Amino acid sequence: MDQRKATLTLAGLFIAGSALFSAPVAQAQPAETSSRVIQSGRASWYGPGFHGRRTASGETFNTHALTAAHRTLPFGTKVRVVNKRTGKSVVVRINDRGPFAHGRVIDLSKASAQAIGISGVGSVTLAQL
Repeated sequence: MDQRKATLTLAGLFIAGSALFSAPVAQAQPAETSSRVIQSGRASWYGPGFHGRRTASGETFNTHALTAAHRTLPFGTKVRVVNKRTGKSVVVRINDRGPFAHGRVIDLSKASAQAIGISGVGSVTLAQL
């Protein structure tokens, strides 16, 4: 009886301990206190024809990375992009210049656009972090 009690106690400690040290699968992003809305407008995405080519910043473009092209923001700037229709947001890093289509404020990588539910062109707000 003592051995069974000890085994149950150890099993309970193991389960409790592993719950303390395991990370949750999905975590909410903390609210950014230092962000400010800098622009609103239309966003599109680019990728398939540019994947593997050099960006304006000199790095290789990866359509699966959370990056974007902006006309004037410095390379490396982090921007929270919010889809006005869905309310979803994604943080991207500016690594390229564009968009070159009239009336657009940002070009997202395919992964960034998918993260906020844009499959073509969407209405967004940009906040610099």
